Amino acid sequence: MHSTEPQTEGFSHATEDYFGFLHVDLNSFFASVEQELHPEYRGKPTAVVGSMSDTGALIAASYECKAVGVKTGTRVAEAKRLIPEIILVNGSHAEYARISREIAAAVELICPVAHTPSIDEMVCQLLGREREPARARRIALDIKQSIKDKVGSTLRCSIGMAPNRYLAKIASDMQKPDGLIGLLPSQLPRAIAHLELRDLPGVGARTEIRLNAKGIRTMPQLLALNRQAMHQLWDSVWGDRLYHWLRGHDTGDDGAPVGNEVQKSLGHSHVLGPEHRTHEGAWAVAHKLLHKAAMRLRMEKFHTSSLAITIKYSLTREQQQRVEGKVKKHTSGITQTGWGMEARFRPCQDTLSLLEALRGIWAQRPQGPEYRKPFFVGVTLRNLIPDAEMQDTLFQEPGNRNELSATMDKLNLKYGHTTLHFAGMLPARESAPTRIAFTQIPVQYGVDYM
Repeated sequence: MHSTEPQTEGFSHATEDYFGFLHVDLNSFFASVEQELHPEYRGKPTAVVGSMSDTGALIAASYECKAVGVKTGTRVAEAKRLIPEIILVNGSHAEYARISREIAAAVELICPVAHTPSIDEMVCQLLGREREPARARRIALDIKQSIKDKVGSTLRCSIGMAPNRYLAKIASDMQKPDGLIGLLPSQLPRAIAHLELRDLPGVGARTEIRLNAKGIRTMPQLLALNRQAMHQLWDSVWGDRLYHWLRGHDTGDDGAPVGNEVQKSLGHSHVLGPEHRTHEGAWAVAHKLLHKAAMRLRMEKFHTSSLAITIKYSLTREQQQRVEGKVKKHTSGITQTGWGMEARFRPCQDTLSLLEALRGIWAQRPQGPEYRKPFFVGVTLRNLIPDAEMQDTLFQEPGNRNELSATMDKLNLKYGHTTLHFAGMLPARESAPTRIAFTQIPVQYGVDYM
């Protein structure tokens, strides 16, 4: 049995109560940018979408939308039903990246930005007397004002202040919009005991289910565990880190969740427009996705030895009954079945070699009646190998393929990434635009963002 009250043992009530980090979280960022760029949207329910289709989902929603329960992930049709006057806007990847950089510059005028976890988050590390609560609060308020003055009055942010980055992130989510919350060592654990497990960064739906299965259903139960029990709960050093972070300890790693040191994959996916929901249309879109992924592969200086493709197909009611057990529902609401396959090959980075692998996989896709209406395609390059680790091969690439790809890249960087491409993607040249990035700041390659 676990105690239902958080224990104070192991919590550092330091004589010097201070904040080490500020976490700046921009509120409803994409929707707020649209309201900043379009004054006529201000004060009105505004949502950013990737597609105007009723089966699509909202990428971002303004606080006017959230006030009536319409939020990120709500289906377009449902949003229209709840808010008939809702303003739907196609997202602009380039504009969001530009505004993000302008906001970072505005924050830098007050306090240096130490980390940028995503397009709508910035982290500042406090030093010396900046860590004193009153001074830290003044810095946070000045950051808010700098963003309004230098970038736009509609761009609000919530700021969390804490001894480490992990707690600062938690604090930034505790009051929205336009919040300012501080978590001092002397306030722990009571200041976070009321939170849900899902409020912890790194605890998603699957992790919550796993914790529940082990008897941990509430934050007080989690906080009652000692370090050894936390390690066992996660079966990794993550449990040890979390034990210390939740107690406001300085672990020497700034309290940030540790990511993979080496990128393992990259790719693109796309929900097909109605005009491309055929085998020919899906192939053209897959071709374009591969074209973009291959260009990124070279720009990010990797080779790959694996290509995976995923195709999802919409089903009629009769087909749903025939393929019972394989049926799922896509986030768009489309009842679907799916298929995927992976090909392995000698490491390469040129588009032609990857296209050959794609053709080989494509030829093996299923052909039954329930596989006639593709609506989603995903292309992923796996087993990435940094260029620096590639050994020279005995044989040159056939037909100078690397040189051909380099020439294509040069022109596409200068004039746009679809300027020069292979004919197979021509029908989908304008499809599968660059998607809005939630977890990273978009990278600009030449004149385009990807």
